[in-house]
Amino acid sequence: MTEPTSTSAATSTAATARAEPGAPYTDPTLGIPVETSWRGEPVNRLVTIGDSLTQGFQSCAVFHTGLSYPAIIAHELGWADRFRQPDYDGCGGLPLNLEFLLRDLEEHYGKNLDWWETAPALFRARRFMDRVEDYWERGPGAAPASTTAINHNLAVFSWDLRDALEKSADVCRRAIGAPKDDLVRQMTGNAVERAALRALPTRPPRAGALTQLGAAAVLGEQTGGPEEDREGDPEHGIETLIVFLGANNALSSVIELKVAWSGEGYDDLRTKGKYTVWRPEHFAAELDQVADAVERIRARHVIWCAVPHVTIAPIARGVASKMESGSRYFPHYTRPWISDSDFDVRRDPHLTGEQARSVDEAIDEYNDALAEVVRRGRHAGRDWYLLDSAGLLDRLASRRFAEDEQARPGWWTPYPLPEELRALDPVPNSRFLLSDGTRRIDGGLFSLDGVHPTTVAYGVLAQELITVMRSAGVEFRTPHSGEPRPDPVQVDFARLVRRDTLINHPPGNLRSGLHAIGWADEALDVLKRTVSFGFTG
Repeated sequence: MTEPTSTSAATSTAATARAEPGAPYTDPTLGIPVETSWRGEPVNRLVTIGDSLTQGFQSCAVFHTGLSYPAIIAHELGWADRFRQPDYDGCGGLPLNLEFLLRDLEEHYGKNLDWWETAPALFRARRFMDRVEDYWERGPGAAPASTTAINHNLAVFSWDLRDALEKSADVCRRAIGAPKDDLVRQMTGNAVERAALRALPTRPPRAGALTQLGAAAVLGEQTGGPEEDREGDPEHGIETLIVFLGANNALSSVIELKVAWSGEGYDDLRTKGKYTVWRPEHFAAELDQVADAVERIRARHVIWCAVPHVTIAPIARGVASKMESGSRYFPHYTRPWISDSDFDVRRDPHLTGEQARSVDEAIDEYNDALAEVVRRGRHAGRDWYLLDSAGLLDRLASRRFAEDEQARPGWWTPYPLPEELRALDPVPNSRFLLSDGTRRIDGGLFSLDGVHPTTVAYGVLAQELITVMRSAGVEFRTPHSGEPRPDPVQVDFARLVRRDTLINHPPGNLRSGLHAIGWADEALDVLKRTVSFGFTG
């Protein structure tokens, strides 16, 4: 499959509102004013549509949804007690919590796994996986909570644009076959579909046909009717709708370390799984359909989030030094536990630097398409915004920019982490998380799967979204008195630091240069079977 021809460089900066091709969009309004006039307050103050990043996925599992970025925003809104989200607390969550697995192995084998302990450790890990599988397929986790109330966080991990358009609880229920105890695979079957049955509405029976977008539309119709002593909004059932989709239209390239450009069947649930990166024109076609559906949702404000550059995630580590002085890219990208000296281009899975560049260029065009959606919306009088989460991650990228002054573009400045994170030793960065056996010595922004944020990093994303919400006039209140909070509204990072176990006390068996995670992946195929769940369509 040939690579697409990039049109980013040919697109004028005036048309894209970027300082230069690939630079972030710094103005969420894209410089387009919209006149607004609101009455009352919508019943649903926050609704989110998205994938694993919105669901709060960490270390190969969705577990503590109360620490997702939507839940953090709801907490700061003073609305946490009304914000509805699914529960995945059992057995460390779905599909397999790598942090739980490593802590279990550490408890029984200590901080170093010696060679003679490999066989019993493998047996114990498989027993752990079997317990998780039993819980979600045959135990308490097999029956999702039954309620007629629609969740405010509608995200489902691994979903891309097509999934958001077509998949519903009914579709997912039909995909789940009879559970079977797989003694070889030992992974929860249909984990994505099981997660969706907790996120999407299932009752009454007709609600099972609602997609993420359809469920949000129902929440948008809940207009009028004062809530407590506040006047209801007669036109909008949702105050702020956040749409964060599209990462899974490229993420599989770094999970599988394979670039397969989309072709025929990219828009078919049955066949799209063979592709790992969507051509920009295919992404734009899918996005336009999503935008058409969002237009029909009665939300006051809509924030669209850009697609991050997935090649920055430490799951794909750049080997040795950059391709040349001033380049952003390494000649090869492989697994983080394969050292430079051990890497063999003939044997080890990898992407080339040119492949990584082509994926990033495609993502830049994805984000230009997202900007165009927001631009059209604002010209039509809709209060739509763009949060450039790609630019946010770029400013946090350690090896690409922060540690290589020659590679920094003219627009780049380091992201100013909040005081509570700057006070940590070491300050969190985008490298893979490491421990010396007792404390974190590197990383801190990415969880143990090398793709998804830690709790404090979800807080950083929440802070950026809160800033956009305040610019839209959204009122944040104290949780008890309900009084408006003064600007600037800041995330309580001290609370998040206390709740972030990877920041405070990472597994001690991470001390040996990621060998524990490398062993788990090579012996159990953990990462590909958890982080890439759902890419088969």
